[in-house]
Amino acid sequence: MSIKAKVGLRIKELRNKIGISQEALGNIAEIDRTYVTDVENGRRNISIENLEKLVNALQIPLKDFFDSPNFDK
Repeated sequence: MSIKAKVGLRIKELRNKIGISQEALGNIAEIDRTYVTDVENGRRNISIENLEKLVNALQIPLKDFFDSPNFDK
């Protein structure tokens, strides 16, 4: 699995965990919903700045974002 796919799956997992839509996440992070969709589906090479915006919108520390079995390999 590519790193883009792993990051996208993690964002989707965390977004679903707190029960918000892609549009709501995009609004909170000040990122377009279509960008969020593309990232979650592994079609977008996310910048570190946008990753930080999304992680902040998900209200978790950046280090906790990468604390997932997806990133073990």
